[in-house]
Amino acid sequence: MLERTNRMNYLFDFYGGLLTPKQKSYMSLYYLDDYSLGEIADEYNVSRQAVYDNIKRTEAMLELYEEKLLLFQKFQERQRLVEQLKHIAAETELEGRMLVLLEALEKLD
Repeated sequence: MLERTNRMNYLFDFYGGLLTPKQKSYMSLYYLDDYSLGEIADEYNVSRQAVYDNIKRTEAMLELYEEKLLLFQKFQERQRLVEQLKHIAAETELEGRMLVLLEALEKLD
């Protein structure tokens, strides 16, 4: 469950700009603020089922965006490569200069 929540948070970070204000609000309350479906329903004066349906549709949309654009997958791969380069840098005499460059790369994400 935690892995799913982390994935949704990342997908929301990458693709949140493509969502409607209502979708953004529901996802933010549910995943970032840890509201329950009932609490969100009370906040918006709708049924719990309406909130559930909206969140499930939005999750499916985020997964579809990721399937097509692969922003999260590329982010994860960059992170993995940076970690490998840090490990290699630590074993060489160029460690200081390489680490500065690697940290600059990380800040781009």
